[in-house]
Amino acid sequence: MCRDCGCEQGNERAYFHGHADAHGNDHGHAHDHPHAHGHDHAHDHGNGNGLDHHREEGDDRHRIDVEMRVLAHNDHLAAHNREWLDARGVFAVNLISSPGSGKTLLLERTLERMARHVACAVVVGDQQTDNDARRLAGKGAPVRQIETKSSCHLDAERVGGVLPEVVTEGTRLLFIENVGNLVCPAAFELGEHFKIALLSVAEGEDKPIKYPVLFSRSPVVVLTKMDLLPHLDFDMARCRRNIRTVRPDAKIFELSARTGEGMESWTDYLFELARTK
Repeated sequence: MCRDCGCEQGNERAYFHGHADAHGNDHGHAHDHPHAHGHDHAHDHGNGNGLDHHREEGDDRHRIDVEMRVLAHNDHLAAHNREWLDARGVFAVNLISSPGSGKTLLLERTLERMARHVACAVVVGDQQTDNDARRLAGKGAPVRQIETKSSCHLDAERVGGVLPEVVTEGTRLLFIENVGNLVCPAAFELGEHFKIALLSVAEGEDKPIKYPVLFSRSPVVVLTKMDLLPHLDFDMARCRRNIRTVRPDAKIFELSARTGEGMESWTDYLFELARTK
């Protein structure tokens, strides 16, 4: 797992060892974690830190201390972002997926359907380029691109820095399109009200159980590119079971932003979210 950005401790905290905020406190089930998650069991779980004992103990302790400080700092800023959004009546969702799952196209089609009726805003994260922001420009919502450069995820500090620019008076929905990555972004709160996991049918139905942190922390899962389904060896029933394995109460949308299939149900849901604020 990633050892530089702080996500290792974040993912441990969020899922693998069932700490207090394991699933965002927004559902009540307990996972028994059968340890099918593929990490090396040569280490001793008794210390609860998931270390590889081949490394020097002092180095590991220092790394964990640094990662925990990074996470605590990020958590503090994320809470501030959420308070800032709540004070303005803005509902924020954090869209996370692998690269190429169709996040940006989904946002394009979503804004085309919604922006005339509900004031929306978008923050887009990529390692480099403003390609996604340019695609989303002119869709009726302010858009702000964040280039993370050497970082593999958005963090609360970066997002908080652009909120005053992108969230205008009357905004009700904020979409945060995270960097394409199924691992690191799941470990970091940005101030969103919840995460939404996207999975294209071209990626395979086993992703929810291979990357359980993201899917366990996402009360909403969007299966994209459904128009490709007739051309793929994709087991939809198994995919739904895999999602339910890590998140039994997940709300699942199956849609194609390209053809419009399933989009009405998706935008109806978002309209309802906006009305809650």
